[in-house]
Order: sequence, then structure tokens, then C-alpha cells
Amino acid sequence: MLVAAAVCPCPPLLVPEIAAGAAPELAPLRDACSDAISVLAAARPDRLIVLGPAAPDADGTYPSGSAGSFRGYGVDVTVRLGARPGADGATGHGATGQGVTGHGARSAEADDAEHGANPEYGADPEYGAGWAERELPSSLAIAAWLLERARWSAAPVEGLGLAETLAVDRCTALGRELARSADRVALLISGDGSARRTLKAPGYLDERAAACDAEVARALGTADTTALSELDPHLAQDLLMSGRACWQVLAGAGDGAGLRGALLYDEAPYGVGYFVATWS
Repeated sequence: MLVAAAVCPCPPLLVPEIAAGAAPELAPLRDACSDAISVLAAARPDRLIVLGPAAPDADGTYPSGSAGSFRGYGVDVTVRLGARPGADGATGHGATGQGVTGHGARSAEADDAEHGANPEYGADPEYGAGWAERELPSSLAIAAWLLERARWSAAPVEGLGLAETLAVDRCTALGRELARSADRVALLISGDGSARRTLKAPGYLDERAAACDAEVARALGTADTTALSELDPHLAQDLLMSGRACWQVLAGAGDGAGLRGALLYDEAPYGVGYFVATWS
């Protein structure tokens, strides 16, 4: 069952080497993310599953040890998701010995090309078959950086990249599957709010963006699974809101879990909505 969740944004500027002179401006956001990850550790999970938006050719599972790089942003920084395979006995599996796909978490959409299904998604997630050689998408690389910064050691880690177009019912069904995948499951959810909050935002200003982000912040801060499930995917796409699918997976996982929410950060630097929240 789901025992804790943390929601963090995934802008590359979280990494100080990328942010350069702007790094101090995002220090409160980094601190809020560290606080959220501390809540996950305090819940003593059997397994931590990290979810983040991914391009259609980069969705699917990423086992512990999968590497990501920020060379595309001009800095020579490499991160790994959890421990390297075999290091200190760690693996990409939780206490039950099953990976993210062990309970058919993606089975409903594995053969659905419309949602960018990766043909390898249902493969055995052990460390053969080049799984650990597949580079993390940016959202999971940022999450891996946050975990490294927090010196995460509380539980084995697995990653899951989600296509941003994943249908609502698929998202909530996946969340329910993940919540059943171990006795004590924790989720680290990566994703940003609207990138259309101001005139200088990446997507320019959309008058609907502030209100939509405000509702997301309220729902995340109160663990309102119904409100998250009801987010309009078409509106989210219009508003360049990358976190929608991942938040709706969280809604499915948290439905009936009785968790309480707390909103730790809600700002829109650079015209993009960033939220940090915890459920515990």
C-alpha cells in the first residue's frame, strides 16, 4: 500500500551547475525538495518508485543503477537512480522481490502504441538486456540528483517514465497497481505545473494557467485524489503542464490510503509552476 509520497518539480535549473548564477534563487525550492524526500525516508518504505514525464521513446521502467546525464545542458554531471546494481547487495526490487512491472503495472497499455508504449516495457527488469544502459529521461535524472543530494538509502529505488499523453484511466489504474506492489510503497513524483504563467514563460501567457495551477497546488496540498483524477488532460496539454499524468498516477495510488497532504512550495519562477508537496 502507499505509505508516503513526495511531489517535486523537475526543472534542470534545480542542479546548481546548470543554474550557474541563478542557483541561489532556487535554493528554497531545493530545500523544500529535500524536506519532502525526508518525509519519504521517515515512512520506512519497502520500495521507492520514482515517476516522471518522458518522451514516447523514453517511457517505461528504469531499474536501480540506471544513469542520467546533464551534458545536454552543458555540464558534465552524471547521476544514477539509486545504488548501482549489485552494490552493497542492492537491487532494483523491493522487499517483495518484484519490480515495477511485477504486478502488471503497465500491462493495460503495453501494446498501445497510441500512448508511446515501449516494446521492452514488459520485459524482465533484471539487469540483463541492457536495461541499466538506457539513459534516464530528464525528469528522472533530476529526481535521481535530488535523491543523491539527500543521500537516499531508505529503500531500493526504481524509475518509471510516463508519456504525458497517457489517458486518465490508465494513470489511475497504474497508480492502484503500484500501491499494491509491496507492503509499504513510497512514490517520488516529478513534474511541473503550467509553463504559461507569465508573458516571459516558455509558452507565453495563458490566462487559464494561474487558476489551473492553483487547483493543482490545493489538491496536492490536501491529498485530494478526486480533484487530481479530474484534471483535464487536454487543458494540461494546452498549458504545457508536464506533471498531469504523474499526478493522476499518484491519485490512483493514494485513493483510500488515508494520507494527509502538506504543500511545502508553490511558486512560478521563470513563469513555470513548481510545487513541492508531501503525502504521509
